Amino acid sequence: MQRVRQGNLPIGADSPASVLSLLLEDETVVGRWKNAGLPGDRASIENAALFTSCFLLWRWPMIVDPQIRAVPWIRNTYGEKLLVVRTDQKGYLDLIEEAVIAGQPVLVENLSENIDPLLCPLIFCNFVKKGKAIKLGTKEVPFHPDFQLILHTKLSNPRFGPEIQAQTTIINFSVTTEGLADQLLAEVVSKERPDLEESKDRLTKEQNEFAITLKRLEESLLSRLSEAEGNLVGDVTLVESLESTKVMAAEVQKKSVESHKTETEINVAREIYRDVADRAALVYFVVQDLSTLSPMYLFSLKAVKEVFHKAIDRCPPTDNVGERVKLLVENITLAVFRYVSRGLFESHKTVLAAHLTFQILRLRNMIPGDASEFLLHQTLEDSTLESPVEFMSANAWAAIRALSSLDEFQGLDRDLEATPKRWRKFLDSEFPEKEALPQEWKNRATAFHKLCIIRCLRPDRIVYAIRDYVAEILGPAFVNSRSNDLDDILGECGSKTPILFILSPGVDPLHDLEACGEKRGFTSAHGNFQNVSLGQGQESIAEQTMDNGAAQGHWVVLQNIHLAKGWLHRLEKKLEEMNNTEVHQEYRLFLSANPPEEAIGEESRLIPPGLLESCLKVTNEPPKGMQANLHKALDNFSQETFDSSAREGEFKSLLFTLCYFHAVLTERKKFGSQGWNFPYPFNDSDLLISANVLHNHLDSEGGRSAVIPWEDLRFLFGEIMYGGHITDDKDRKVCTAYLHRFFNSEQLEADYPLCPGFGMPAVLDYEGYHRYVDENLPSESPSMYGLHSNAEIGCLTDASNALLRALHLLEPSVVDSSESPLFSPVEVSVAAAPNEEKVA
Repeated sequence: MQRVRQGNLPIGADSPASVLSLLLEDETVVGRWKNAGLPGDRASIENAALFTSCFLLWRWPMIVDPQIRAVPWIRNTYGEKLLVVRTDQKGYLDLIEEAVIAGQPVLVENLSENIDPLLCPLIFCNFVKKGKAIKLGTKEVPFHPDFQLILHTKLSNPRFGPEIQAQTTIINFSVTTEGLADQLLAEVVSKERPDLEESKDRLTKEQNEFAITLKRLEESLLSRLSEAEGNLVGDVTLVESLESTKVMAAEVQKKSVESHKTETEINVAREIYRDVADRAALVYFVVQDLSTLSPMYLFSLKAVKEVFHKAIDRCPPTDNVGERVKLLVENITLAVFRYVSRGLFESHKTVLAAHLTFQILRLRNMIPGDASEFLLHQTLEDSTLESPVEFMSANAWAAIRALSSLDEFQGLDRDLEATPKRWRKFLDSEFPEKEALPQEWKNRATAFHKLCIIRCLRPDRIVYAIRDYVAEILGPAFVNSRSNDLDDILGECGSKTPILFILSPGVDPLHDLEACGEKRGFTSAHGNFQNVSLGQGQESIAEQTMDNGAAQGHWVVLQNIHLAKGWLHRLEKKLEEMNNTEVHQEYRLFLSANPPEEAIGEESRLIPPGLLESCLKVTNEPPKGMQANLHKALDNFSQETFDSSAREGEFKSLLFTLCYFHAVLTERKKFGSQGWNFPYPFNDSDLLISANVLHNHLDSEGGRSAVIPWEDLRFLFGEIMYGGHITDDKDRKVCTAYLHRFFNSEQLEADYPLCPGFGMPAVLDYEGYHRYVDENLPSESPSMYGLHSNAEIGCLTDASNALLRALHLLEPSVVDSSESPLFSPVEVSVAAAPNEEKVA
């Protein structure tokens, strides 16, 4: 390659894969590859060239193909002669042995990192008997020179042993941003302008055929000339043949030029939808980054594409193409965000929203590099430097000094020192993220700059500041978390998509599944709701239950699948088999598993990646914040529940208050020992049972006209239901104080204050209560729980540090990228081979 570069050939000096592609292939071959299903992006073509060449060196290709882009092309290229096997297939070595003898190409699919040692001699080409035989298992097998071995894995980042890496040619067919954007552009245009995409496909095939035809005519011409003898001019047959070939070539060339012109016009029309494809590709790669936070966060391209197509279908129609593109971008971004958020823990939902926002703005060059580096990657250590500003800590002053060294913040430290009173209001505010910056900084600093200042002066508020920033850029829907609704989830997945619950401590999804199943007629009593808890000896029972459920349309729940680690590859294969067969339309499979204890930086793969990617993932962790908790409490009920009492007005008001009481007790845990002395496992069952008690007391024969038994209700809620969890006397006093505050005769009056700034609503319908919460609940504050405003500084500082640590892992560092050049997937493989506006 160095010689090629010294020869001044017109190729990129930094692209060895381009050299390989130029040396080995031509347009004719590339045209055949594309016709066989090879993606048309540059990286895929270079990968195909590398794939073709590695057989010449007796270095079998190891295809890294997480999105299954290479396998269809390989299957189409080799056709029926290709033998496809898997190492978990019974007798697979015998099949490979026959292929080695016959010279038949073999594709070994879905390899894990732990490759069967019996296969290694074949992979390493350990020939015996002077290259005439090879060791396979315990046998010496005659080796046919036409035999080819193709290795394949769906793992996105496999960690093979050094021998495998040294003896194979690793080719990364993972989709690139450019390739995925082109692919998604074709798909969105096929929905929005099917006429354009049909013409594009037809012209692409024509261009490939034209290239192949011209090459064939050229070879035919050269062949006839080389075979001709004697006087060429006197050979009438040869001259006529040459003239005929010349005419045909001219016709093909003319058609090719016309086709190119038409294709150019079509491409211009297709480019109108480029923003949609680029945004969808960006969102997909943002989602892929989440696996850095937890190995449970794996989402397949197939699943994201399904969400992409549904978002296009659900987008409201409009006559203006520009407005249509804008709506598509917004809908697709929000749809994928909501789909992925279902499977994330609460703290990581904010991480995803922030990472997505930063990547969108970075693509548009709307984030200042130095400020981004400071916010996400600057280490602010404890300082011994004395602060000249009385109300600022030494650490805050050191952070301001560091920030002031950036061009955008020059003079900030001097301004703070010169006019401390103006800054004190900002620093002492309960919600500094909502305050304007003092003096000229109000106009000088952008919203992103303000995040940096808040990180220095009020690091405890950085979570809320980033949430407000996301809401400003992408919209409030990206920060307003609501609990997962099983009915919505079931409506979005079919009988072949398993639903995996990622468990949280003290929360069991079985109750919700049973309640949802009962509404739809699936119960244990009816025999169509089957529950298996995985453990020793339960694997065969689980498989039989799945088979019966798929045939008869049952709901099947497999709990704690992480306890059957050795069986999970079998489960993955079984799900793949079911995906290729007919199953009952009503069949649903629910799985549950614990996540790894250490999420950030965790590299253990407790559950096979393929199994994780095939599932729709759902977390059942309680939401964070009063607003989310109050919505979640209300989500346990329906309009029918609110209308079920004879004393409708009183029941609605008391049920809303009960939901508020539940949210206060649940969310108070975030304050640590300042909230409760012990982390009590309050859950939705406490709320549901208390609601039944309330209903029974109001609708009993004596209760329909009687005075509300406040004392009885307080005793039942505080001593039996919620109080049954409480073991500490001081905590019991806190609970009792809440009960007297919320459940008394004054509580039924309109605007009775539940917390500062939030009064009792009038009697509303079910959706009205949800709207009332969204429109009237004040910003999150310790005062909602009757605590001092400083009570949350500790927990918010911890949450802010966790958020910044996670973003540090996901967001690229300018310093790191300058020191560590990034290689494309193909370049890595070749090198390793030996010899502030609102943005939609």
